This record gives sequence, structure tokens and C-alpha cells, in this order.
Amino acid sequence: MRLARLLSFLLVLAACASPAVEPVPTTVEPATTASTEQPTTTSTSTTTGASTTTSETTTTTNTLPPLTGLAYEKVAEDLTFPVFVDAPPGDDRLFVVTKDGQIRIVKDGVTLVEPFLDIRELVRNEGEQGLLGLAFHPSYSTNGLLYVHHSDRHGDSKVVEYRVSDNPDLVDPESARLIYFTTQPAANHNGGMLAFGPDDYLYIALGDGGGAGDRYGNGQRPDTVLGTLLRIDVDDGDTGEGVSYGIPADNPFVDGGGAAEVWAYGLRNPWRFSFDGDLLYIGDVGQNRWEEIDVAPAADPGLNYGWPIMEGRNCFSPSSGCTTDDLHLPVIEFSHGEGCSVTGGYVYRGEEIPELDGRYFYSDFCGGWLRSFVYANGQATDLQDHTAEVGTLTSVSSFGTDGFGGIYVTTAGGDVWKLVADR
Repeated sequence: MRLARLLSFLLVLAACASPAVEPVPTTVEPATTASTEQPTTTSTSTTTGASTTTSETTTTTNTLPPLTGLAYEKVAEDLTFPVFVDAPPGDDRLFVVTKDGQIRIVKDGVTLVEPFLDIRELVRNEGEQGLLGLAFHPSYSTNGLLYVHHSDRHGDSKVVEYRVSDNPDLVDPESARLIYFTTQPAANHNGGMLAFGPDDYLYIALGDGGGAGDRYGNGQRPDTVLGTLLRIDVDDGDTGEGVSYGIPADNPFVDGGGAAEVWAYGLRNPWRFSFDGDLLYIGDVGQNRWEEIDVAPAADPGLNYGWPIMEGRNCFSPSSGCTTDDLHLPVIEFSHGEGCSVTGGYVYRGEEIPELDGRYFYSDFCGGWLRSFVYANGQATDLQDHTAEVGTLTSVSSFGTDGFGGIYVTTAGGDVWKLVADR
């Protein structure tokens, strides 16, 4: 049954439309240590879409031994389809979200038997549906609040607030408070990511409603919440009338022209977004041909990311002659010859590998490779492919970070890997 669910998820997540045969990556077991023969400074050539960029890595002077490569180190295994990793700042535990409706804690290298949160009976776990997102309140250390994004038993999207119990390793299930709800017309393109921005507002990613080719016509409609990034205030607005959040006064459509919650639109299925200082990074899953990474100033309201006018940097509807005026186009695209479903990641800000500071890492569910770039002067620069060092993973489902800026990768088969240095 577990294998069947994994295969089902892969089929619907990858493209949701194309009858063509999807690429199947060649899988290599990741090395626990990378080759020590790799020099500290290397020249790499990385292809993204139609362009090839050759650049040198940045060598950082520090008191650590020289960095000779990167590797994956397994920190957890045999979990039920992990889809996210997170932790409050400074917390030495790792919180792993599993698609079936659990949050598991990895503590001192051991996965605790009792889940931090178990809402399996409330979650519909089919295809792309399930427990998909987790965010800790910016004041979690004092208020103990956290937020989860899941598909309910009817397949609709819910964001629910919980509070940790007197036991820091357990959530109080009775503390549940519904924050946000929207119906879903199909089982795919649920989005699912949650994150607090630098403004301390909660951002929520929702796909275009599912099907293929923007079947429900939501992509270019800011008056619907599907195909958008929402921005709400969870610390305000509990009116007792079913509204459990406030609308920030500077949201772009607060005075009309769109739904008041909408911050950005034109997204197909944003599968992981993240903030780095004043920048927002989004991995948006493509249709038949192109996957993309978008980067924008976090404070820019009302951006239109182009779907379904564009797929990546290419016309989709219409298939040619499209107008890109007023569209925010991706900084990275790659074709379905290289993958099938982008997995957005994070900018590295940890202390263990200072040589990676400012570098954004991302992957693909089918491709299983590991790539990165540095965003500078409005574009992706210093493109790198790290796959030869770390190996290829099967079914990369998500990235995540720990409480100290370390980067983790999860796979649908049940593993959690940490990106580590070989010195």
C-alpha cells in the first residue's frame, strides 16, 4: 500500500497533464562523505533551460579545515513519506512532517516514538493531498504556537493553529484553532507551504485548483485564492464570525481588485517557498515542459508570476506571441529533460559551512540532483551542480532547515538527509 501511494503521488505531482513518458533519473546511493580529491575552487558549467553559465565557486577564508566537497548525512529513516523539515531558531531538535498526518521529532540523533503531533484521522492522504506544511510562530519560544497546512477528509485545504503542551515534545491536540479554510476542486495542486515572513505575517501557498492547463481558470484571477500566495495576520482578527486572522493593511488588494488575503498570484503549484532576509524564493511546478525558481523582494506586493500565460520563461497560453509585460519571470528554469517537478529549497545561512553562505539550494522530485545559485543584481549567478559530490536521491520531496540554518533534504521513501561538509 505504501509503494502504491508513492507511485500515485509521483504520477500526479510530476506534470498532471502530459501524456509523454516522464524522465526516470539514474539513482546513485548518496555518499556519506564526498571525494577528497575535489579542489576548494573549481570551474563548473551548469545548464538551466537554454542557457549555460560557467563560474567559479567562492572560497571563504576561515579557521576551519579547507572545504573539499559536500555530502549527504542520513539523520532519519523509515518515516512515512516525509514532506518537510523545520525547527524554531536555536532549537536543537528536528521536526519532520510526514504526509500521512504526523510531525515526528528527531532528538539527539534518535526519532522519538511518540509523534509531536498526530492528526492522521483528520487528514486525507491521497495523491498530492496530506499534511503538507508546518510553521512555528516567530514568538514560539514564549507562546508555543505552531501552524500546520493539511488536506482535510474532504480534500479541502486547512491551516490550523496548535499550542505545545507542558511537555515540549508534545502538542496539545485540544488547542486546535482553525485559522484558514478553502475548498479545493481537485486532488492535485494543493500547494501546502507555510512560512512566516520577515514582517512576521504568515504566508500560505495554494496551487491553481488542479487538473491541467489551469483547468479552473484561477491563475490570472487575484480575486480567487487559488494559484496564489496569501499573507495574513494570525495575531489579529478573531471576530467570532468564523474569521480567525487579520488582513494586513498593506496587502495589495485590501481595497479591491482581488481577494484581500492575496499577496501574489499567477502560480501553478508552488512547492516550497522560503524567505532569506528581504528576498522571497519560490519553486513553482510546471506543466509539460518547464520548471522554475522565482525570486522577488519580499516586500513587493501584487506580483504576477505569469501562470498560465507563461510556463517558465516560455509562452503557454497562448503558445506563442504572449505578452510578458507586468509579469515577474523566473530566474531559473529547467526542462523536463532534466526533471519533472521542481522542489524549492533554501538559502544556506548555517555556521557549519560558511563557504556556502548566501547560496540557494534546490532539486527536482524525479531528477534527484542537487543544484544551487547565488542571487545577485536581480539574477541567478554562480550556478553550481553538486550531484557528483553528494549523489542522486530518489524522489526528493522537500527541503527544510534546522534551528541553526543547516539544510536538510527529504525523500518520499522515508529518509531525511543533512547537507554536510567534507573537509
